[in-house]
This record gives sequence, C-alpha cells and structure tokens, in this order.
Amino acid sequence: MKKIVLLMCVFTFYLSGAGANVGSLKGVVTDSQTKQPLIGVNIMVINTTIGTASNEDGSYTFEKLDVGTYTIEFSYIGYNKTTRTDVIIRPGRSTFLNVELTENALELGDVVVTGGYFSEVKNKTVSAVNFSAEELRRAPGSAGDVSRIMYGLPALAKVNDTRNSLIVRGGSPVENTFYIDNIEVPNINHYPVEGASDGPIGILNVDFIEDVTLLTGGFSPEYGDRMSSIMEIKYREGNNDRIEPQLNLSFAGMGAAVEGPLSDKGNFLISFNKSYLDLIVDEEETGGAMPNYSDAQAKLTYNLNDKNKLTFLDIFSVDHINLKYDNALESDLTTVYGSTDGKMNVAGLNWQYLGGKSGYTNTSIAHTYMNYDRDYYETKSQRQIFRNTSVDQSLKLRNTNYYKIGSNSALDFGFDAQYNFTDYKLFYGEWQDHYGNINPSIVIDKNFNSLKAGFYANHTFNLAANLKLNYGFRVDHHDYTKNTSFSPRATLVYNLNPITSFTLSSGIFSQEIPNLFLVQNDAFKELDAPYSFHNILGFSRMLTETTRLTIETYHKQYHRMPVDPRQPSVFILDESTTEGIFLQHETLVSAGEAYSAGVEVMIQKKLAEDFYGMISGSYSRSRYKGYNDIWRDRVYDNIFNFNFEGGYLPDDEWEFKIRWTYAGGAPYTPFDIAQSTQLREGIWDLDRINSERLPDYHSLNLRVDKRFYFTNSNMIVYLSIWNAYSRENVAQYVWDEVKNEQGTMKQWSTLPVLGIEYEF
Repeated sequence: MKKIVLLMCVFTFYLSGAGANVGSLKGVVTDSQTKQPLIGVNIMVINTTIGTASNEDGSYTFEKLDVGTYTIEFSYIGYNKTTRTDVIIRPGRSTFLNVELTENALELGDVVVTGGYFSEVKNKTVSAVNFSAEELRRAPGSAGDVSRIMYGLPALAKVNDTRNSLIVRGGSPVENTFYIDNIEVPNINHYPVEGASDGPIGILNVDFIEDVTLLTGGFSPEYGDRMSSIMEIKYREGNNDRIEPQLNLSFAGMGAAVEGPLSDKGNFLISFNKSYLDLIVDEEETGGAMPNYSDAQAKLTYNLNDKNKLTFLDIFSVDHINLKYDNALESDLTTVYGSTDGKMNVAGLNWQYLGGKSGYTNTSIAHTYMNYDRDYYETKSQRQIFRNTSVDQSLKLRNTNYYKIGSNSALDFGFDAQYNFTDYKLFYGEWQDHYGNINPSIVIDKNFNSLKAGFYANHTFNLAANLKLNYGFRVDHHDYTKNTSFSPRATLVYNLNPITSFTLSSGIFSQEIPNLFLVQNDAFKELDAPYSFHNILGFSRMLTETTRLTIETYHKQYHRMPVDPRQPSVFILDESTTEGIFLQHETLVSAGEAYSAGVEVMIQKKLAEDFYGMISGSYSRSRYKGYNDIWRDRVYDNIFNFNFEGGYLPDDEWEFKIRWTYAGGAPYTPFDIAQSTQLREGIWDLDRINSERLPDYHSLNLRVDKRFYFTNSNMIVYLSIWNAYSRENVAQYVWDEVKNEQGTMKQWSTLPVLGIEYEF
C-alpha cells in the first residue's frame, strides 16, 4: 500500500511539474420547468470582477480562470437567484456547471434575499435534501459511498457501520429505491441483500455524480412501489472538448476513469474499479474471507438535435467472497461459513424530448440482471443451510411528462411498467428459529414471471401568490397477486415571505412484498399489498443567505404488513437487517401493522467562504404490531440521534472535515440462556421481545484533503479516520453455537482510509 502511494506521488511530480495554472468553466443555464435555455442570464464569479452572460443557447464560458475553488452566482429577471459553491477549477481542464433557474412567483416587498445557495427541486417541496457533487466527494466517514454520505441527516437511523443500510424514518431497506437519470437501479451496492436495497460497499463512482436528492417522505406520485424513500441521482455529462483520464485509489478499491467527446454531438463517461486487498494480502492468512469485487459504469450522451437527447447508462458489478470452515471455527461469532458470488448489470436508454415552452418528456427502457451464487453451511454441524443460484431479470419501461399549462399551473403525468422473469433456484435447509420452532427444508425451482404497471398524474398550481397546491394520484397493478392500489397524495406550500415557508403533506404509499417471499408458497399470491400513510408538517427559514433552518414532524402508519403466525412477534420485512437475508416461511398473513413518528431539526450552512456545516437532531419512535396484536419497538428505534458535520477550507489546497454522530441504542431481544445452552441455538426470551437496548452509539470521523496543482494535471490526497477515538459500538448480541455461549458483535473500530485522485 505504501509503495503504491509513493510511486503515484513520484510519477505525478516528474510527469507534470509545478507551476501557476489556469482552467475553464463552462455550462448551460435552463428553465427548471421546461428545460429550455435562458438567454442573457447574468453570471458572476463571487468576490471578483469577472462576469459574463449566457448565449442564445443558454451556454456560457469563463476561460483562463486561476485554479482554485469558486462561488458562482446566476441571476435573471423573473427568476430566483441561484448560487453554486465548491466550483473547482483545475489546471488544463474544463469544469462543467449546468444550472436550472426557477421562476419567482413571489412579490418580494421589503424583504431582499441575496442567497440562492440551496437548490430548489421541482415538485419536491417537502422532505427533500439535495447534495452537490463536491459535497458528496468531501463527506467524512463515507469513502465515496453515496448511501453513507446521507448518514448525517436526521431522518436516518444508526444501525451498523459495516453496512450502508438506509433506514429512513423507521422504514426498512426494502422500502427504498434509486433512480439514476430516470432509470431505476434497485441496489447500488456490492454484495446486495436480495429483495432489499442495502449492502456493505457502494458501487457508484461519486466523481460521475452531478447531484443527489434524497426524498425521505411525502414524495410525488411519479414514484410508486416504495413506502419510505427515493434517492434521485443525476450523472453529469462528459467533457465535450477533450479526452480527460483519471486514476484513483481509495477504501473502495483502485480504478480509472476517462471522459471525452463523441463526435461533435455527444460525450461519454467510463470508469472501472477493482478491490485491491486480495492482491496484496495472502488469502490463506485470512482464511479466504477477503472481499474480491470490481465494478464498471458508463454514461453516453448524444444530442440528436436541440430538442432530442439520448443517454445510455450502464452499471455493472462482480462480487466474490469465501469464508472457509477453519476460519469460521477460529472466529467467536461466525455461526456459518461458505461463499458468495454474484453479478449485477443495469443497462438503460433514456430519450428526452423538449417541447418548447410547454414542457418536456423523458422515456426510458432498461434491463436489470442479478445473478446470485451463494452457498452456506452451519459451522457447528457443517450441514448445508442455504443455496441460491437464482437469476433475477426484469425489463422496465418508464415515461414521465411535464406540461406547463400557464404561468401558475403545471401538470406531471406518466406511466411505468416492469416485467420480471426470474429463474429461482433456492434451497433452505432445516433450521430452528428464535422461537425454537423447527422449520423444514424446502427446495424452490421455479420460473417466476410477473408484470407490474402503474400510471400517475400530478397537478401543481398557485392558489394565491404565496400559496401553492401540489396534488395527484397513482394507480398500480400487479398481475401475479391481482392487487390494485390507488395512492392519492397532496402537498400544500405557504410562503410567509421569501425566506420563510410552511409545508403540509399527506398521502398513501403502497408496495408489493418482495418476490423472494411470493415464490416460497403459491398461497402467498393472496397476500395484500402493504401500504403506509405519510403525514408531514414542515417549516423552513433562511437564517442568513447561506444558512437554512428546517423543522419537520411526521407520522407514518403501516397496514397489511406480512407476518408469520409461527413467529408472532417477528416483523418479517426487517429480516434483511437483522438476519442479513430473507428466510423461508411456511405461512404468511397480511395482519401486521407499524408506525413511526418523530420531529427532525436541521441547520445547514453552505460553503460561502471558508467553512460549511450541518447540525441535525431528531426524536422519533418506530413500533410494530405482529400477529399477536402486541405493540413492540422496531429494531431501528434509536429514539434520538444527533449529528454534527462541518469543514474548514483555509485556502484552495487544504480541507479539514469532521462528522460526529450520537444515537440512542437500538432495541434487541435477549436470549433465553438456559434454553439456548440446551439446544445449542440462540433462542429468544419470548417475554422480552425487543425490550432491551444496545449501548448508545457514537463515533467521530475525521478527514483531511490536500490538493496538488501541476501544469496540466492535479491530484487530491486525503486521509480519513473513521471512529477516531475507537468507540466500541455494539452491532448485536449473537449466540456462538460452537462455544455455546453468548457473544458480542462489534462495529468498526478505528479505521484509517487513505485515498488518491489523479486527473491528467
């Protein structure tokens, strides 16, 4: 590792040389509603006298800017002023900054707002948080993992450092999904949990991301079949001027990327990443338990003309890990051993059509491929307990339309359809659950074909100059279960003045249970689709032009959740987190209920000069009612959490960042020690289901970045320290079946992460 870092530094120094350098800034300014170019937008480089205006096609250019970090301001009559921070100018390279401006429907009166540092997201006025590309890159404690970057938000529970599960307002990872450029990507992680959205290591290349918006509740009817959250990810376009390569080394692996033009009408982004620990550490030294993975991704953009654009997206990953029997015996906490292999590929094509001043449309078609090869054995008996060689495929068609009816009214509408054709090959060995029940082995060999389809409409209009109503519905149908869901949703926004607003949102969100359950028993097609009610009240106020206060209180009520009568206190959809896998069940009924409620406070300061920060906290409760009609705490119920995150940039070369998190201990069920010892299996104390709590969680993450500017290249070297004061956070208590005693599974201890990014 040290040799690799040293060689890269020496190579960079001798290849590039040092000196004063310049770069350029280019982009396009468009209307956020119609996507049409805006002509004559005033564009200023803050704290300088440098400025320009957008051309007839909305484009602008700043040539020969000194390298460094800039803040750019965009202003246009009739539109809200917008400011973009963290704009990095690099030597010999072009930085591209595309901006959408939003029409200003408010009478300013005596209130003057000079900010615009916070991005406005169309039709997402409630429970939406947006991050820019540079905010994503520099986040401490994330190692470029998009999911971990979100951990500073008050809406997310704190569960386990070793996984990047998004537990959004009490909802399980089953209830989330991701969209990249209008294409759904169900899981963005290596070693994914089948049927859920989480995993231990992210796939996406953060350098390709233009911005990310996390919708934590009350989202538009544009999105269906999810009950908790939507993450919208926008990939940037490649450089239209020249070929630009990049090398990187980080916690996630070592990789390379290249971008450049495609003729004179398009551009491309391509990257490849490979884990490297398996290359420098002998497999026998770790008993084979060494992650070996790689991933590749690409985006190609082609402009047919000024109205039609095609983009092609591909996300690919390969995973392998093998935990050997001897290594499992040496571990106090490993009750199983075996291997995991897998491949994932999502490929999609999106067509965007601009309809002039009336609106635009996006239509995408995508193919998702998931190949599982997992083989696991019980350590104490060496008998096979799980085998999965399934191939999960789906074709998805998605259409979204935006039509501007007038200056105060707009309509969103569209449809989506998904055809799933999966070859399930599963073996579940006989196992004893936490109740002491013996569950017989089952073999599943079935081709599972199903069709889901839905359509939606959403209308936005101004009831008054400062009062906006956003309302709509969606209808979804699943041909396998014959379930049809109607989901009305509405949001009311009241702007007290240009710096203060109130929001009220309510709606229904439905979701089919994972196919992995449906395929286990033909009778499960009779299960109802679970759904949840979201009710949200929000307050937002600009404290300064760069600092915003938001307060939201919410209540989510779940109905028709699947439960197993043989395990009446278990909440089935939480198995992906508690077990790391969905288990087999002989019987399921749609009788479960749950709720989560809380209040969240966040103060966020954008980088205007030399520092930025975010302070957030929440108080919440998340509970469920199983088959026995007893209300219990859900496994994600931290009750409270507090986050502080900030950074200091003394100049254009150094950055110092910090994130500190404190959260209440999650609930857990203690073992019945006597019965567990007798049966050599972890058997719960059934009188105390989720009645105890793990110790409170807290952790400090630090990061330092150093930029090096050369004649025609630049390099970033960073050191990040996770859990800097080595807090021994408990992940869970487990039963060591080999030693036949209770053990403690810890989360990560102090972990230094060194990274290098070299652009040339």
